[in-house]
Amino acid sequence: MAHLLVVESWVGSMSRLLPRAIRENGHAFTFLTRDLHHYLRSAPEGTAHPLLGARHIITADTNDIEALLPEVERLHAVLGFDGVVTSCDYYLPAVARIAGRLGLPGPGPEAVGDACRKDSTRRVLDDAGVPGPRFAVRQEWTDIARAARDIGYPLVVKPVDLCAGMYVRRVDDEAELAAACRALSAFPVNARGQRRTPVVLLEELLDGPEVSVETVSYAGAVHVVGVTDKSVGGAPAFVETGHMFPAALTSADAEAAEQTALAALKALGLTDGVVAHTEIKLTSAGPRVVEVNPRPAGNRITELVRHVTGIDLAAAFVDVALGRAPDLRRTDTGLRSAAIGFLVPGVSGTLEALDGDGLRELPGVLEVQLAEPGRAVKAAGSNNEYLGHVMAGDPDGPGARARVETLLDGLRAGLVIR
Repeated sequence: MAHLLVVESWVGSMSRLLPRAIRENGHAFTFLTRDLHHYLRSAPEGTAHPLLGARHIITADTNDIEALLPEVERLHAVLGFDGVVTSCDYYLPAVARIAGRLGLPGPGPEAVGDACRKDSTRRVLDDAGVPGPRFAVRQEWTDIARAARDIGYPLVVKPVDLCAGMYVRRVDDEAELAAACRALSAFPVNARGQRRTPVVLLEELLDGPEVSVETVSYAGAVHVVGVTDKSVGGAPAFVETGHMFPAALTSADAEAAEQTALAALKALGLTDGVVAHTEIKLTSAGPRVVEVNPRPAGNRITELVRHVTGIDLAAAFVDVALGRAPDLRRTDTGLRSAAIGFLVPGVSGTLEALDGDGLRELPGVLEVQLAEPGRAVKAAGSNNEYLGHVMAGDPDGPGARARVETLLDGLRAGLVIR
């Protein structure tokens, strides 16, 4: 039995999948957090949060890496860790630093740091000749406006250090650019109390569909598990409204996406001890890298993969963190595709009605999760405002997405927000 150190986590899907994978593989973990109540608040009423199944729960300032490193060294001397992980993007660089300090498996801190900073990713990939959008990184307004004119409208404005599509906006002119920059500057500290870098990433607006390539890197080899598609809504925001695995692509497009993702991972140095989720736009000029995430995919994409292939990416995440070969053997699950669709609110208010009775019993339905009436609703500007999701599978082919869309249409018909 191995002993892992888990440093913080998201409070959504992976905060449950990761402890489950650790437990089901016969391991134990110690949970390190700066604010345990952050997780207690997210536990369903009447249940304990899975992270509370830790062998030890220790409080420390996980935002102060220089103070944290010697503290973790002292813990390691007493408790003995075999690996260290996090599912939260904001702590991936800290975990890489910890792994390096303790001599534990994992990718290099510089590689993880570059992947977690969108501006650094752009520079590394550009230097390596990996295709991406034209971009600029600026801080002062006059420089931002000038760079935007050079790139050309419409374009995309991004923070360099936030997640889940927060504050990512399409802008069509200088007035919209100014508004997007003001909104971003008014958010100087992220949800975990970390001060943000006050620079803006401007990118060329890319055409074409977006997909993600799910990979597992071990012993210097990167294994492609598959390609997932993505639907996006909420303009001018970029809100993920659904996914299907595998993506309904031609073999040529799938191969192009995979090769582009592999080139990006190689350029960043993420070829050992990483489960990665690399987002690619299949543009009219060829594939372009959107971003590289050195952790398993969110939005329950890992579960779509498991339903279709039998491969458990959360378990693979644990394996590579321990320096062990992941089990990537495919099994016959009886499904050819699986899809998830999110209920995305277009207005703010209070949820009065959302009727999902009988949905779980319908053919092909794999999961249903819906918000309860009475909940405060915010019009979606990122992936953080969903009112729930539906997941379904297709045993015959790529029909899972159409099935999910039909089910969501039924839910929307009974949705009342006032």
